[in-house]
Amino acid sequence: MGKNKEYSNGEVTVIWKPDICIHAAKCVGNLPEVFKPKEKPWIQLDQAQTEKIINAVTACPSGALSYRKDSEQKEENNYISEAMKVQVMDNGPLLVHGTITLTHADGSVEEKEKITAFCRCGKSGNQPFCDGTHKQG
Repeated sequence: MGKNKEYSNGEVTVIWKPDICIHAAKCVGNLPEVFKPKEKPWIQLDQAQTEKIINAVTACPSGALSYRKDSEQKEENNYISEAMKVQVMDNGPLLVHGTITLTHADGSVEEKEKITAFCRCGKSGNQPFCDGTHKQG
């Protein structure tokens, strides 16, 4: 598993988990002045107000983006707890919303929170999770 990356503007820290990112580009579409995948760093928090950044991060369908307010020491649970639901994305992954316990084929167990994107095409290099490979044709 890769390392999570953190970006801060002094008010909020955005945490990006590249291993679970499905590259849906909701962040780019919602706040292109902050989320610039062709630039380094690709997240530029000084380009928008903190509230707009939080709203864009909250809309991330995979849960790869999360945030914590810098005045707090722990990551904020910015997902409203509700009944688990499953969403089938058109030509994309199966999104499971809620906390789940996943038992892998090898017997290892992991807990997933917020939104988990499962591969439906079988081409992901990060099985059973979606890594966006389906978009490559």
